[in-house]
Amino acid sequence: MALYRHGNELLPERREITGSIVRHYDYASRIRRGKRFGRLSKRRLSFWMFLLALLFLIYLSVFDVKLQLHGKFGRNSAIRDASLENFGFEGLGNPRPKHRKQHFPCDVDFVESVDDVIEPKDRMNFTQFSLEYIDREENPEPRFGGHQTLEERENTFYSRNQTMHCGFVKGPDGSPSPGFDVDWKDKEYMNTCRIVVSSCIFGSSDFLRRPTSKKIGDYSKKNVCFVMFLDEQTISKLSSEGHVRDDRGYIGLWRVVIVRNLPYIDMRRTGKVPKFLSHRLFPSARFSIWLDSKMRLHTDPMLILEYFLWRNGSEYAISNHYDRHCVWEEVLQNKRLNKYNHTAIDEQFTFYQSDGLTKFDPSDSNIPLPSYVPEGSLIVRAHTPMSNLFSCLWFNEVDRFTSRDQLSFAYTYLKLRRMNPDKPFFLNMFKDCERRALVKLFRHRPDGLPPPAASD
Repeated sequence: MALYRHGNELLPERREITGSIVRHYDYASRIRRGKRFGRLSKRRLSFWMFLLALLFLIYLSVFDVKLQLHGKFGRNSAIRDASLENFGFEGLGNPRPKHRKQHFPCDVDFVESVDDVIEPKDRMNFTQFSLEYIDREENPEPRFGGHQTLEERENTFYSRNQTMHCGFVKGPDGSPSPGFDVDWKDKEYMNTCRIVVSSCIFGSSDFLRRPTSKKIGDYSKKNVCFVMFLDEQTISKLSSEGHVRDDRGYIGLWRVVIVRNLPYIDMRRTGKVPKFLSHRLFPSARFSIWLDSKMRLHTDPMLILEYFLWRNGSEYAISNHYDRHCVWEEVLQNKRLNKYNHTAIDEQFTFYQSDGLTKFDPSDSNIPLPSYVPEGSLIVRAHTPMSNLFSCLWFNEVDRFTSRDQLSFAYTYLKLRRMNPDKPFFLNMFKDCERRALVKLFRHRPDGLPPPAASD
């Protein structure tokens, strides 16, 4: 009988039943340890595979590496590439940079004081004609933009006495309103405005950003209408965030105007109504400044009018795009970011090319604009006949085609210019860095984030 040590004593080892149990226990333990080791190895392997996949995805997002996807996305990509080649994009390459460019404001030579601002008295050098608007159609299906035929559309590009489609088109007697309804008290107020700064938020798509009150002079506070158009959904959201109208209907400098019965399902298209048709919303206004909701104004409006219109004799001012100058590039970017239905973009772009739209050529000394793509978030206007006509024409393109107004700007301007060679339109396309000097820029409201602190 074998002996084994326990402490300092040698004890006999039992080999009968106990021995077989011990051997069986040792064997079972080895099996369990092997299974446990296998489970742990699989867990470690899964963990490391997950970690490597995560690092790879981070690498793709940081360095903008593109994957060639198959199936549905691959088919769409092939269609997109074919359509780009058909439209002549093959020479553009990929305009999307690997890293976002930084853009900075530049110095703007404003006059020192609003007291030094002098509005020009004589504007007779601007093209003069009478412009009226179609108020009603007998079509049983009323549309806010009306039912304009292609022949009617073509004739509206002539700067002559005419009555044209320009939104707010009612249907037959007894038919529902075409949309963009405001209270009669707000209409009365808007009819009194002579100089307007306006903006809008529809569909609760952004925060409310008040003009910087300390940057606005007393004259502008008394004589300029600051109007913010909101729908009921947005005013409810803003109220829950602490932006409550006072007894006069103001939030800070903004006079809030509630719009009911929005004319379009697409909120972006609805936003083009106050953006382009300020001469219709404010029929007595002589000048207007449009601000996108992503911007907070911190420059006196009178300084803006003097610098962009009065100083150089312009009747319309808009900044060029900070990155793109050719409509071909803008089409490509809209498709890449899925800004709108690709087929609709193709139809619009094909139509424009067939009607003479050409690529932007910066080497052409006779090119009429420094860019064919505007930034569009700041528009400064004198309400002259030519400015009003251009605004109606641009709106009608947005109503007929896509809501991406940067696609239709150059076509509208160039066609208006081509069809009226002896009737100038004084459009000032200024540098985007100057736009950045007038306002503080923000991103649009991201879902799920709290609002920024209110500031005057």
